Amino acid sequence: MDFKAFKMDGLGNDFIIIDQRSKDLNLTKEQVIKICDRNFIGCDQLILINKVDSNKNSLFFYNSDGSISGACGNGTRCVAKLLSEEQEKNIIKLETSSGKLISKILNDNIVETNIGKATIEWEKIPLSRNINTKNLEISIKSTDDLEFKGGIAVNVGNPHVVFFVENLEKYNIEKIGPEIENHKLFPEKCNVTIANILDDKNIKVKVWERGAGLTKSCGTAACATAFAGFITGMIPNKTNIKFELGDLSIKIENDHTISMCGAVSKIKSIQIKL
Repeated sequence: MDFKAFKMDGLGNDFIIIDQRSKDLNLTKEQVIKICDRNFIGCDQLILINKVDSNKNSLFFYNSDGSISGACGNGTRCVAKLLSEEQEKNIIKLETSSGKLISKILNDNIVETNIGKATIEWEKIPLSRNINTKNLEISIKSTDDLEFKGGIAVNVGNPHVVFFVENLEKYNIEKIGPEIENHKLFPEKCNVTIANILDDKNIKVKVWERGAGLTKSCGTAACATAFAGFITGMIPNKTNIKFELGDLSIKIENDHTISMCGAVSKIKSIQIKL
């Protein structure tokens, strides 16, 4: 099998995008894993663009381990940029399993996407039992063996847990991430963010993505972190989530609808041979 695809990233969170609007490739899980393997091509997530009808396109997301993801903020922003160049439009609407997402291309490489409403209802995250989602009382340990207990659960199209700590560098996300991702409280696993509020307009984060592992940035994690800080009264409804390669600006509306805005990369065409 030989076909064309695209490579893009949002602040280092990288994707392979396959256009299936004219032909469904029917990729197997093993083929998805191979494409995402960095010894082959490599990416955090694989995105399929499917045709719904003449005016609608839908997105389907795979994590690098072959599992399905319900939402991907940075990936949606990248596809929106790709389709905006094709269609010569500044507003792109895309269907996903978590709802219709509307993106605006603000200038050459800045894309804003409304990802819909966040929730902290335990059964919608989902959690395995009814518990206070603003304080899960999950214990994590710092590198100097100090215990921190907390965790805020949020669903923004996929499940997240956010820990706000005082010193981000004292927490090993590569150790904590997989432990919490597979915690018994999360039947569908979860994305894990450790965050430090620098001031009311800036939050620095480290993210472990469900099914993908350590990532340089994550759009839904940025939205979940901002929402977790907002509903607990720690930050206002507008804030910047700071990643290694840049910021995502997050805005939360009164109805808990969230938009995220930031840079995406240039579009690179690639050829895949399976």
